Parts: sequence; C-alpha cells; structure tokens
Amino acid sequence: MSTNLSIFDIAGPIMVGPSSSHTAGACKIGQFARALFHHTPKKVTFYLHGSFGEVYKGHATDLALLAGVMKFKTSDPKIKNAFEIAKEKHLNYKFLTRDLGEKYHPNTVKIVLEKGKEKMSVIGSSVGGGMIEIVKIDDFEVYLKGTAGKYLSLVVCHDENPKVLKDLERKINKLGIKIAETVQSHYKDERLSVLSLEGRRITLEEVMELEKNSIGIDFIRSLSKLQQTA
Repeated sequence: MSTNLSIFDIAGPIMVGPSSSHTAGACKIGQFARALFHHTPKKVTFYLHGSFGEVYKGHATDLALLAGVMKFKTSDPKIKNAFEIAKEKHLNYKFLTRDLGEKYHPNTVKIVLEKGKEKMSVIGSSVGGGMIEIVKIDDFEVYLKGTAGKYLSLVVCHDENPKVLKDLERKINKLGIKIAETVQSHYKDERLSVLSLEGRRITLEEVMELEKNSIGIDFIRSLSKLQQTA
C-alpha cells in the first residue's frame, strides 16, 4: 500500500531551527494558545513536560513558545530575540518544568495566559515535523491537529442547549460558508465545539458579529488568521 507524502511531511515547515519538533512545533502551540485567548496577555506561564522540560533551553523551545504567543510565524528570524521583544512589550513570562502525566506526549507544554481577571490554559503537544495537537483547553478535553489544510477551524464555547449551536450553524450557512465537520466536548454545563468551515473564508468582522449577536455563546475563536474587510 502506497502512502502519499508531501514535502511538508518529509522536510517539515519553513522555520527557524534547530528542530521542527522543539522549535517550529513549539511556536505553533504558542500561536494556537494566543489565538484562543481573547486578550493580549500580560502574563504567560509555560509548564514544560517530558523532553520539552529537559532540553528546552538548548533547542530554543522557550524562545519559540514565547514567540508563538506573540504571534510570530515559524519562519520569523525575530524568534531568536523573543525574550528582548517580550520585555519591550511588557509581557511577563515564566518557564517551569512539570510532569503533566503519562498520557501526554513527551513534547508537551501547558500554557497559561493571563490578563487581569481573564485566564486561559491550553495544553499542546509537538508530535514531529512541525505538526502539533491541542489536547486540552481549560477543562475541556479536545483534539485539534495543527496541520495545513483546506478547512478553517472555529472554536466555540457555548451552553448545553442544542439550539444554541444549531442557530450559530444556520447563521454561518447564511453567510455562504459550509460547515464540513463539528466536533464537541463538554465540561459541567458548558460545551466546546470545533467547527471546520469550507468555502469562502469568514472575516474577522463576521466572527465578531456572530459572537456579539448569538445568545448562549461565551466566545468564538479562529485558529487561522482572519482577514478584515476594507
């Protein structure tokens, strides 16, 4: 049986080294965590698990994670200056080693982002070749793959009334955007839904309008950069 591999699968992403797993993957996890957080964080704590905790200084994992939280691309040469740039931005950060448990991949980090009373935690793993998996958002167990694909993912936190999500899906469809897949997880009386969209790209203004005018929704976040309308 043959397996189709892309150059991305073989060579990894365009990146600042030294390692696709410890550098590019770490940067992507930071990007995802920042995309999920509603505010520009003032404080970030990184809990490094397994090999991330053992070699993060030598492999520039700390620089890459911090750069990702500041929304740098994996190919940005400024990654090597992440500490200095964070200081200029008055972003407080801390790196701690922590055993998160046997169920997690060795290249795993828990990122806690804070601004005032707002706080969010994200656990992500770098699984090779620059590919990542987001496995927990706050108390929600999830499974989001950080791959280059045709789908745009929206993460929606909402109450457990099924009408809430159906109403949101109806509004998205009215925009001329198809929902290819919906994956849900729940914690207590809340649900976290990941919507994979296809068709034309949804805009930042449309996402903000959906979040503002939909009853029962706590937040909507995009895992890809959204374009603003002119």
